[in-house]
Amino acid sequence: MKKKAFTLIELLVVVAIIGLLAAMAVIALGNARAKARDARRVADIRQIQTALELYYLDKNVYPDLGNGSICGKTIQSDVATYMAAAPCNPTPVNDGNCPSTGNATTYYYTLREDGKSYTIEYCLGSATGGLAAGVHTSTPAGL
Repeated sequence: MKKKAFTLIELLVVVAIIGLLAAMAVIALGNARAKARDARRVADIRQIQTALELYYLDKNVYPDLGNGSICGKTIQSDVATYMAAAPCNPTPVNDGNCPSTGNATTYYYTLREDGKSYTIEYCLGSATGGLAAGVHTSTPAGL
């Protein structure tokens, strides 16, 4: 009487196919995560800009948050709190062609001397929401 069973070769082929599919899934998941971080960066900058514009409407100048990283800073006036804690750049910060050091590794805020304008530097690892990959500067005029 002969038993029906899988041969060693058949089992190895199945394991190899499963391994190949798992590797492709991990790669696809990594790309999706990078795109999600970029989408979050664009949303964060828009949220920060909205808080800055609300402050400007009340005070007729933009807030002096000190030049540098805006991460975790509160945007408030004596009238209201516009943002309790500004968001931080999601990690890893050096997606795609983004540098691993410098202003673009964070949301870098610079207030102009007259208080009537600002810039925020940030970097996108890939094209997102109509913006190309690379270092960008947002101003009151937009992204």
